[in-house]
Amino acid sequence: MRTIYKTFIFDVDGTLINTEEAVFGSLQKMLELEYNKSYKREELSFVLGIPGSRALPQFGIEDIERANELWNRYMKDFMDSIHVYPGVEELLCTLASRGVQLGIVTSKTKAELKDDFEPFGLLKYLSVVVCADDTEHHKPHPEPIHKFLEVAGADPDSAIYIGDTVYDSSCARDSKVAFGLATWGANPAHNIEADHYFQNPEEILQYIK
Repeated sequence: MRTIYKTFIFDVDGTLINTEEAVFGSLQKMLELEYNKSYKREELSFVLGIPGSRALPQFGIEDIERANELWNRYMKDFMDSIHVYPGVEELLCTLASRGVQLGIVTSKTKAELKDDFEPFGLLKYLSVVVCADDTEHHKPHPEPIHKFLEVAGADPDSAIYIGDTVYDSSCARDSKVAFGLATWGANPAHNIEADHYFQNPEEILQYIK
């Protein structure tokens, strides 16, 4: 018998919108111009899925607040490369119309969400939003999903978190909710564990009434 979920929680980057080019391009540019540090893209893959405040110290940067501000500033040079994945808006629209609980748990701050995500007009479908500045701990720690469940008054047994990184998988596992891998945004080399593997957004609709 197929599991039916009543609460759908989504990651943002790599799940709802494709920001990979913008994240890597802006980070490379910022590190090169501001810190004279040069990195190949494959050396930066660990930054996907965690807040800048956790990623930047790993480059030996001490003034994290300034570096994060600069990174966000350089992101604006790559905004044209950000786009919504095919089928995502249709999925959110359908889920919202079926009356399920719908929201996001993201490593973006509120300011980053406003700059990078809000322009696509998808927030209207989402009733609960948990950003990096809403919790003390961040993915892969379970606190962000615990926060979502608390705010939403949702039952973890009927909730699923859908994301694209190992951080998302660990966060879901440790918060005792199901995890669905958005394979359209995930790196196949990472062999991420999941309860469900979705090849496209439409497949998610199998798990609602």
